[in-house]
Amino acid sequence: MKGLVCLLLLLETFVCVVQHQVDGGLNENEISQQLRSEDGRQNPPQTDTLRDEASTDSQQNYHLFFTDIHAALRELTATVTEQKVNIRELTATVTEQKVNIRELTATVTEQKVNIRELTATVTEQKTINRALETRLREQQTFILEEINKKNDEISNLTLSQVELRKENRDREIAFSAGLMKSDSGNYIGPFTTEITLTYRNVFTNIGNAYNPITGVFTAPLKGAYMFRVSVFGVGPTPASAAIYKNGEHVVIAYAYQAQDRLNSSNGVVLILEVGDVVYVRLWSRNRIYDSDNNLNTFSGFLLFPLR
Repeated sequence: MKGLVCLLLLLETFVCVVQHQVDGGLNENEISQQLRSEDGRQNPPQTDTLRDEASTDSQQNYHLFFTDIHAALRELTATVTEQKVNIRELTATVTEQKVNIRELTATVTEQKVNIRELTATVTEQKTINRALETRLREQQTFILEEINKKNDEISNLTLSQVELRKENRDREIAFSAGLMKSDSGNYIGPFTTEITLTYRNVFTNIGNAYNPITGVFTAPLKGAYMFRVSVFGVGPTPASAAIYKNGEHVVIAYAYQAQDRLNSSNGVVLILEVGDVVYVRLWSRNRIYDSDNNLNTFSGFLLFPLR
């Protein structure tokens, strides 16, 4: 490309010189004479015929040379013009590519920044996840330990409850009984001596500490017991029933009036040792009346055990 431009410049210079000579007053004859003079200097003198032929050939060669130069110049000018257009297009393309490259470079830079930020975020998340995993393992370990403790406590509590239930079953002592099972009403007494009343109509006898055949309660545990007795009679004969512990009189339920119905009740809390007995006795010359209404009752239960 550079060589072509240089050649074009040389041709333009040559044409400018020739044109200048023509514009300066030289016509074709003068040019021919100059050429002949120049040729005369270089070649020996010839005949007139030869000079005429040489002049004619020189003029023809001049026209052909000048025509070829103009044609070459036009071709070179067109080529240069086309190359200039191509160069402008290439320059525009290069400029556009440079812009695209700058944009791509900016995009790549931005992407690198985003990647660094994402990398930092991922690293931070990994750190957080590791911390959470560590905390979760600690919590799981703590929960498992607590569960094991609770299971141990439950196991111990279960054993304690079983023992306590067993102990409570041993401590569940209560009874209640009516005097007679008969549906018809009957008098009991009066007698010349005291008698032990047997309450045969048993309502409750937890622990089987009361014997309905003998009417005697025998303490299976040491503890505080509550006992109550109730009596019913018809006047004028007194009605009474006394609670005894190990043969000793403790309290009595007593009622008396000249006529009509009599009723009374009484109770007591006794400290009993294992094997102590409690029962009810009807006093002499006293009378009670009973029926299916269970007017006379004897009951007792363990308040709490004692060690």
